[in-house]
Amino acid sequence: MKRTMDEAIEDFVSALASERKSSHNTMGAYRTDLRQISDFLTHRDISTWVEVTPALVTDFVLHLRERGYATTSIARKVAALKSFFHYLQHTGVIVADPAQALQTPRVEKDLPRALAPEEIGQLFNVVQAASGVGQRDLAMLHTIYSTGMRVTELVSLNVGHIDLARGHVRCVSQNRKERLLPLSLAAQSTLGVYIEGHRRSLLRSLDEPALFLNHHGERLTRQGFWLIIKGYAKAAGLPNITPHTLRHSFALDMLEQGMELRSVQELLGHANISTTHVYKQMRRRQAVAVTVP
Repeated sequence: MKRTMDEAIEDFVSALASERKSSHNTMGAYRTDLRQISDFLTHRDISTWVEVTPALVTDFVLHLRERGYATTSIARKVAALKSFFHYLQHTGVIVADPAQALQTPRVEKDLPRALAPEEIGQLFNVVQAASGVGQRDLAMLHTIYSTGMRVTELVSLNVGHIDLARGHVRCVSQNRKERLLPLSLAAQSTLGVYIEGHRRSLLRSLDEPALFLNHHGERLTRQGFWLIIKGYAKAAGLPNITPHTLRHSFALDMLEQGMELRSVQELLGHANISTTHVYKQMRRRQAVAVTVP
């Protein structure tokens, strides 16, 4: 019977992939969250989704609070189970939706963090550019900072996506849309050094298309890049930096230089300009911080 509950989760995740074109990361998060409530219910002798009541759903949310989950995490899990139960009702697996009356916890939306130019300099300065691995890491940092691309887009780059002669990179997003992004002179320079230098020593197969390689000569992963930037951030004395921090820093820099919000949206690959508008809020907050004595 437990397998039936898991099958319903997998059906839902498949529906996300085919109907909503959700990313692998989104699908993985939904799967993890729903398996958590499935395990919670199993420990209460619930073996089918039909048996789930509003009281049980509420108990699950209380269980999360008691275990000290952050409000943002609880809100995400509530959104996942509400969407899931709506799907079960729509497909006829259940008659009544036990999560229909459940309220999503209100989350105060914090503005993303961006690095000041001097902090960017601190981060880049700790990379040993003369070393082999330093060539790769500096090229990655300059590429993501000068284009604002997502981490997944960065590690998905192939050598053929880079055009150093014209100074741009062809970025392919998860929905297969392409963006032609200009590269800064620093990014062009560090990419050229890496491609002609350390990348050749990392190669195990001449057929490998990936631009950024790990020590096995294979495509670097998102997790690999995250660990790299975490190490450099610690060395530079810049805590709480994630790869996305450089994307935020790029967006804010573009606005500071006078670029229109719509143009920044296109560079970032945001489907909706309301997503990009957060960077205008960041500019306003910075302006207030400067003017207030």
